[in-house]
Amino acid sequence: MTTASALAAIRLRTMISKVPEVTVAFWIVKVLATTVGETFADYLSSTLGLGLPLTSVILAALLAVALVLQFRARRYVPGIYWLAVVLISVVGTLVSDNLVDNLGVPLWVTTIVFSILLAATFAFWYRSERTLSIHSILTTRREAFYWLSILFTFALGTSAGDLLAERLNIGYLPSALVFVGMIAVVAVAHYVFKLGAILSFWIAYVLTRPLGASLGDLLSQKQTDGGVGLGTTATSALFLAVILAVVIGLTVVDRRRRAAEEFQVEADLALGDPDVVMSESS
Repeated sequence: MTTASALAAIRLRTMISKVPEVTVAFWIVKVLATTVGETFADYLSSTLGLGLPLTSVILAALLAVALVLQFRARRYVPGIYWLAVVLISVVGTLVSDNLVDNLGVPLWVTTIVFSILLAATFAFWYRSERTLSIHSILTTRREAFYWLSILFTFALGTSAGDLLAERLNIGYLPSALVFVGMIAVVAVAHYVFKLGAILSFWIAYVLTRPLGASLGDLLSQKQTDGGVGLGTTATSALFLAVILAVVIGLTVVDRRRRAAEEFQVEADLALGDPDVVMSESS
C-alpha cells in the first residue's frame, strides 16, 4: 500500500467513526453532561414531584430513542451523540439512586457491583473485538459495548462518588477538588509515566461523574448547606444551555473538517488503490 493509500485509510476511519475525538472540548461537554445528570434527575424526581420510579421510566424511554438515532447514524453526529450522553448520564444516576434509595442497597455494594459489571463488559468487549480503543468504534457490536460501558461508568461514578462524599463529609467544593486531583493524577500517570491511553481514558471517564455531581450539588444546593443556591432548575437550564452552545460549535467544526477530509481522501484515492484502502478501513 502506498503512503497516500495509508493516509486515506486513516482518514476514512475517522470519517466513519461513531464517536468523537478525545479533545478538551470532549471533556468539557462530558463534565457538563454529568452535572446535568445529577441536577436534572433531582429536578424531575423532587422538584416536579415525579418520584424516582416514574422519572426513571421517562428518561429510560428517551434514552432508548436517542440510542436508536445514534445506532442508525452512519457516522459521528455531535447533536445525536451528546444527547445520548446527557440522557445516559441521567439514567446511570437513576439506576444507582433507585437501588440505594428505593431498594435500600448500601452504596458500598452498588459500587462493587457496578465495578464488576464494568469490568465484565470490558472483558467481553476485548474478547470479542481484541481492543477497547474508542478510536475504532466502527461496527454495531463495538458501539453496543461502548454505550453499555458508558452506562456502567455513570452508575459506578454515582455510587462511588456518593460513597466517598458520605465517608469524607467535607462539603461540595472540597469534594470537587478531590476528584479534580484524582483526574490530575491520572493525567500525570498517562503523560509522564506512560500509563496506557485506554486505561487512562476509562479511569478519567469514571472520575468525571462524581466531579460533575459535586459541581452540580455545589451550584444547586442551598447556601446554608454549603452550596451556591441556584437550585436544580437554574443549574440544569444553565448547563443544558452551555452544552447546546458547545455542541452547535462542535457541529460546525465537524462539518468543516469532514468537508476538508472528503476532499483530501478523494485526492489520496487518486494516487492509491481504492480497493486496498477500503479493505483497510473495514
